[in-house]
Amino acid sequence: MATILDKAITHVYFLGIGGIGMSALARYFKQNGYQVAGYDRTPSSLTQRMQEEEGISVDYRDEVDAIPEEYRNPVSTLLIYTPAIPADNRQLAFFQENGFLPHKRAEVLGMLSRQGKAICVAGTHGKTTVSTLTAFLLRHSAVGCNAFLGGISMNFGTNLLLDRNSSYIVIEADEFDRSFLHLTPWAAVITSMDADHLDIYGDRSKLTEAFEAFAQRVDPQDGRLFIRKGLELKQARVTGYYGVDTEADEEADHLEMVGERYRFDYHGKRGDILGLEIGIPGRLNVENATAAITLALEAGVTAEEIRRALPEFRGVARRFNIHVNNGKCIYIDDYAHHPREIEATLRSIRELWPELPMTVVFQPHLYTRTRDFYPDFARSLSLADRVILLDIYPARELPIPGITSEIIRERLTVPGQTLSKAALFEEVIDRFDHGILVTMGAGDIDRLVGEISEKLKMKSE
Repeated sequence: MATILDKAITHVYFLGIGGIGMSALARYFKQNGYQVAGYDRTPSSLTQRMQEEEGISVDYRDEVDAIPEEYRNPVSTLLIYTPAIPADNRQLAFFQENGFLPHKRAEVLGMLSRQGKAICVAGTHGKTTVSTLTAFLLRHSAVGCNAFLGGISMNFGTNLLLDRNSSYIVIEADEFDRSFLHLTPWAAVITSMDADHLDIYGDRSKLTEAFEAFAQRVDPQDGRLFIRKGLELKQARVTGYYGVDTEADEEADHLEMVGERYRFDYHGKRGDILGLEIGIPGRLNVENATAAITLALEAGVTAEEIRRALPEFRGVARRFNIHVNNGKCIYIDDYAHHPREIEATLRSIRELWPELPMTVVFQPHLYTRTRDFYPDFARSLSLADRVILLDIYPARELPIPGITSEIIRERLTVPGQTLSKAALFEEVIDRFDHGILVTMGAGDIDRLVGEISEKLKMKSE
């Protein structure tokens, strides 16, 4: 049976290759000379790019005959799977019945984290932006880095960065299925610990215990751990706390708007950097930048390198992406799928454009998350003037009786009309000609972005 470090391995097969974390690993193995192929349930722009531009074979049929013959040898093929793959997957059954030892994505990532100095960013929200910005700052310095990211960097156009001259590895540390407990950080940040993934953890206390365990995996001799001010970890050895306009070890203050960007001062144990400007909007991103700057300084990036790079950061795909802004219409797409993320994003939008009416189109992600947080979703979404709810995106789950978008809709307090049908949503887009439109969710709502953008751009011509 193939194991991760076997020198006999020449082929790597992925079950769930289209996932953002899985695709980064697939690209890593491909760029390191392995033959790579995999299965995913649905095509996407990401799988299309891997197929057409990177020579990675992807099939969308859960059938044994879709597995190429050269990937059926358990001695020469490494099998990597995501926990999102259902237990009754036909391809998974074939591999298990034919002598393969399946490895979780997190297990492989954990092995890679021990090949250098791992900088790991964890949190129920904020981790993708913080890890991507950290990698961006390191790559725009003499330090350099490798990176496995949980989103597509708008600057680099990928979720994988390789640098054979740097020992640093920036990794987004995923709490789902306790994946981050496979990592061995040299330095770590924890951005948030809001209740989430209760289908895995059961209750918030178990989630907090997992973050405690992650924090204890930081190198006890030379490691660094930074957490957002206000979070509590009872057993962790915390190096410092960070925050915005708060008494913290690493702090951003003197925030001021410069157009749609923020200018701010950074103060930390390794010195002050005044008059910084970040290249993406939103107060929440000043907090994210504070964490990233702290990690970059710990890795040896200079203040001047940070000052030059920060304004050039363009963010992460589907994180507060402004697709249209013509003075009359503003269209933003965002990945937010947890009530706290929705609230933070909508408050940032209100701060930027307080005078404009805001319509939010939200696609709930997972039946269990909707069941656990529907009152909180309603409260967060009610920051908008109008809300359109699409059907729940099931991902890996089967329906739960009584759990639909309607239970959110019933609790909305927005003054505008609320809708829950895709056909009505199309009608709203056709009529939309003033204000802010926001699409939100972690499902397949992003497939509407191109069409919406084109329609709104045509109206402005």
